[in-house]
Amino acid sequence: MTALPERLIYLDNAATSWPKPPEVAAAMTDFLERTGANPGRSGHRLSIESARILYETRELVAQFFNAPDPQRVVFGLNVTEALNLALHGFLQPGEHIITSSMEHNSMMRPLRRLEEQGIEVTVVSCSPQGFLDLADVEAAIRPNTVLLAINHASNVTGTLLPIDQIGHIARIHNLLLLTDEAQTAGAYPVDMQADCIDLLAFTGHKSLYGPMGTGGLIIGERVDIQRMTPLKQGGTGSRSERETQPEFAPDRYESGTPNAVGLAGLGASIRWLQQRGIEQIRAHEVALCQHLLGGLSAIPGVTIYGPLDAECQTATVSFNIEHMSPSEVGLRLDDEFGLLCRVGLHCAPAAHRTLGTFPEGTVRFGLGVFNTHEDVDAAIDAIRQLSGKKVI
Repeated sequence: MTALPERLIYLDNAATSWPKPPEVAAAMTDFLERTGANPGRSGHRLSIESARILYETRELVAQFFNAPDPQRVVFGLNVTEALNLALHGFLQPGEHIITSSMEHNSMMRPLRRLEEQGIEVTVVSCSPQGFLDLADVEAAIRPNTVLLAINHASNVTGTLLPIDQIGHIARIHNLLLLTDEAQTAGAYPVDMQADCIDLLAFTGHKSLYGPMGTGGLIIGERVDIQRMTPLKQGGTGSRSERETQPEFAPDRYESGTPNAVGLAGLGASIRWLQQRGIEQIRAHEVALCQHLLGGLSAIPGVTIYGPLDAECQTATVSFNIEHMSPSEVGLRLDDEFGLLCRVGLHCAPAAHRTLGTFPEGTVRFGLGVFNTHEDVDAAIDAIRQLSGKKVI
C-alpha cells in the first residue's frame, strides 16, 4: 500500500488562493462578533459602523487600482458577475465588440448570449503561446465598434496581454476598454488610469487573497452611468421613498444586502498586499515560475504551453505528460504526492483551442505568494516520477 504524503502542497491558486493571510480571517471574525449589522439600512451605531467598513474597503479598492472615484467601485460576487454587468448593461443591439481567443467563459458565455440579441462579436486570434497582435486588434475595429473586452492574463497559461497598449488603441479610436483582472489583480501591477482602463472587473478570492464571494466592477469616468443598466433592481438603503432604481453609483448596481463580512475580509487582504508590496510579490512569483518552467522543460515527454518565460506571464503553468491524460495526472499528483492542482479545460475552451489542447485540456499549476522553492522542487520531482512511470 502506498504511503500517504506527509503534507499537502497547494498549487491551485489560479482557481482560488489558499491559504489566506491571517488578517483576513481576523477581520471577518471581528465583523461578525463586534459589528454584524446591515450597512446603510438603519441609523443605529452598528449599521453605521458596518457602512463605514464597506466604504473603507471601497476606498482601498479604488486606491489599489488607481481608480479615480471610490463611488464607482461596484461590489459584487466575483469577476463573472462584474463582466455580466458590464457586457449586458452597456452593449446595445447593432453594436460591435472585440475580444480575444484566450478568454475565460465568464467573458465568452455572456458574449455568445449577446450575439443572439443582435450584438456583433469579433474574436481576435492569439498565437499558440497566447499572445495578441495589436495590429490584429486595430484591424478588427469597425464603425460600430464600441468596446474592447480583454483578459489581462490567461487563466490557462498565465500569458500577459499588453493591456496598456490596448487601452491606448481604445482611446485613439474613442472606444471603451473592459478588462478581466481575475488573474492579475494582486499579482501584477494594474493602474486603471495609466492603462486607460474604463471598466475593470476584479475578484477578491484569487491573488487579492480575500474571501470567496467578493469582487466587483470599477466604472471609469468615461462611462455614462445612465447608459449602463443594472443586472438587478431592489433595496439599496437609499432613495427608499421611490419605487424606481437610484440613478447614481454605486447604489444603482448594488441592490440587496451586500456580503459585508466578506468585504471586511477583502479590505484586510488589500491592506496586507499594500504592506507586502506588489513588486515584492511579483518578484517572488516570477522566481518560482521560472524555476518551475526550467524544471519541467528538462523532463522528457512533458509539453509546456504558453510563453515559457516567467516575465511574460503570471505564475500559472499548464503542461501535459505524453501518453497520460490530464485527469490521470491530477489524480495521481493528489493521491501519491499530495500535490493539489487543476486539470481539464479550466472553463476556457477558447483558450484551449488556441493552444491546441482542446478537448482534453492540460494540467495546471497555479503558484502563489505562500508557495516556496521547496514546493516547486516537490512538484518537479513528482512530474519526473510520473513521466518515468507512464504507460505507453
